[in-house]
Amino acid sequence: MKTGSAGNSLQLQILIVLTASLLFIPFAGGVHLFDWDEINFAECAREMIVSHDYLNVQINFRPFWEKPPLFIWMQVLSMKAFGINEFAARFPNALAGIVSLLFIFNIGKILYDSRFGMWWVVVYAGSILPHFYFRSGIIDPWFNLLIFIAIWFFIRLHYAGEVISAKRRILYAALWGGFTGLAILTKGPTALLIIGLVVGIAYLPDLFRLLKIKSRFLISPTVFKLRAGDIFVFLLFTILIGGSWFLIQALSGNADMVWKFILYQVRLFTIPDAGHGGHWSYHFIVLFVGVFPASLFALMRFNRPAGQQAAQRQFHGLMLILFWVVLILFSIVKTKIVHYSSLCYFPLTFMGALAIRDLLNGSARWRRWLSVLMIVFASFFAILVSLLPLVDRFKSRIISSGIIKDDFAVANLQADVQWTGYEWLLGLILISAVLIAVILAKRNSVSKALTVLFSGTTLFIFLLILVFPYRIEKYSQRAVIDFYKSKATEKCYVLNSGYFSYAPLFYANKMPGDCARPMWLLTGNIDRPFYLVLKEPHYEQWKHIIPAMKVVNKKNGFVFLVRYPAKKAE
Repeated sequence: MKTGSAGNSLQLQILIVLTASLLFIPFAGGVHLFDWDEINFAECAREMIVSHDYLNVQINFRPFWEKPPLFIWMQVLSMKAFGINEFAARFPNALAGIVSLLFIFNIGKILYDSRFGMWWVVVYAGSILPHFYFRSGIIDPWFNLLIFIAIWFFIRLHYAGEVISAKRRILYAALWGGFTGLAILTKGPTALLIIGLVVGIAYLPDLFRLLKIKSRFLISPTVFKLRAGDIFVFLLFTILIGGSWFLIQALSGNADMVWKFILYQVRLFTIPDAGHGGHWSYHFIVLFVGVFPASLFALMRFNRPAGQQAAQRQFHGLMLILFWVVLILFSIVKTKIVHYSSLCYFPLTFMGALAIRDLLNGSARWRRWLSVLMIVFASFFAILVSLLPLVDRFKSRIISSGIIKDDFAVANLQADVQWTGYEWLLGLILISAVLIAVILAKRNSVSKALTVLFSGTTLFIFLLILVFPYRIEKYSQRAVIDFYKSKATEKCYVLNSGYFSYAPLFYANKMPGDCARPMWLLTGNIDRPFYLVLKEPHYEQWKHIIPAMKVVNKKNGFVFLVRYPAKKAE
């Protein structure tokens, strides 16, 4: 197969778009949005549409300073096209998946060839968490992509072996800064911090050379040379684009909101947010296990092998810097959430694809430890998906045993969830693909082994996403979501208490006039029905405080109460 022709490259890119569309778009709205992040951002977009205020981000029709608006604007456009629903909330990330796969293909083609670009695409789409995030409604897929594009243009500015004109330097520096600014508008100044750390470390050898400082830790030749003009253009476009919305907010009299946004970013770094704390090793484990199987191949290329061309070695070095910057930074950060380290997916899958390239051309060997770890990881996931449905079959015994101490979790477990009994076949697909791949690799059919492996993992992930979230949601939130949806067309007040949730806003279709003080709703002369949702353990503590409220239903750990206006009380 010829990999260098423009026509062949175009065909491959069309294939990537079609395949990615099939992987990420169908059934994207098949399950309700999950608290908190998915519903949070979708609700911000819904409130923009309802209020016709597209400049200010709101939640519960009050200023929301935790996130800038770029991703919310994407969701607004999607909701304008597809309606206010789950599919529209997740569709922007399906597009992010398509663009991400196209982008890494083209980088791979520039650095190596089309074949390497395709393997990078396959490794990315065939690994668990990278695939999963493109079917979500959170901000990170676009945030990560914009940062990665910015870093790529930083590399192009210094591309090894290429002499670029002054105009081209300005263009690359502007694009470096422009995409950094867009990343800031997507999630905040963390983008500038990450890019600044990566670039700063890349510039260290040249800075040390200029200062005539010798260091045994910086033995590689300088490939990233400091230029004041490049930095100036970068900062100019970063500030112009990244700071534009914040400047408009300040000039509009919302400087207090900007200050609250800054304080919130600091708090995320210094205090575990909403109980999302964890051990310093949290993200090491998440990446090692969650980015299977790419993470196992990547272990082979955390060093830069001999024989790389200058540009390849340069890019590999930047990917190592990016990986360790993100991993160490978010291991230090007190708030621990799975997607915080998701920017590592790009360098991790790159190194995985590089290891595969070396396996295919014979410069690396398929080691026994690789086969062992693959079987261990596949067995873990296969056992997990096989055992989860069995929990429902034996839930009576589990509940009566007293092994679960949380009363709310016990009530969740009592949900009526229909498992087919064939879910174990998903695990069988995965373990079969891995075992066949290991056998083929042992017979030196590495290309076939890799094809079987990533075909199996991609199919496993795709089916897993279709089968499990729908049923898991029945245990966790389906009862309460269905209740909120039943009140979406009723003129009423809906609140939850004792736990935090954005679901009453989005699914009960809350409008500006539906806001009222809780004490007035509990004791005042209300003008419409008031519904209150509590977790069952909280209701047992509260019921003597709210005797005027009647229980209308109890389901899966939630208690639904109502208080009618005085004229309807009887």
